Amino acid sequence: MKLIYIALGSNLNNPYRQITCAIKELQKLPKSKFINSSSCYLSKPMGPKNQPPYLNAVIALKTNLLPEELLTIIHNIEIKHGRLRSHNNRWGPRPLDIDIILYGNEIIKSSKLIIPHYGIKDRDFVLLPLLEISPNIILPTGELLSNQLISIKTHYLKNKKFNL
Repeated sequence: MKLIYIALGSNLNNPYRQITCAIKELQKLPKSKFINSSSCYLSKPMGPKNQPPYLNAVIALKTNLLPEELLTIIHNIEIKHGRLRSHNNRWGPRPLDIDIILYGNEIIKSSKLIIPHYGIKDRDFVLLPLLEISPNIILPTGELLSNQLISIKTHYLKNKKFNL
């Protein structure tokens, strides 16, 4: 089984409920075992500033699902929660956003999937919850991820951390 990390974010339709419900669904994935989840972190939105803040979390799973299978399941969970994908609204508000950020030690670059996720090293709303559940994580490139804490742009709203 591969150890994988999945990031979740929401800023619409009761974000805390969206994230906790999505985590419950991810805990039931076939060929998978839930390992851990971070706290929820409240963060400023990327992109348009005239939208509510986001709640973000990261979970760890072990899975035998192939990355593309997992991506299809994740997209179906997003749709079930009201997510409408649009290239015109890339960083706009959404009820649920789920991303595979790491899939074992694999590096994947396809038209549908990039792993490690392209924002893993510079988005504190991904980095902080990930390091909470796996503080010594090393990227497939051999880089210690915690070294990125020094150089990231902060979106995190201090003192706004919620337990799941």
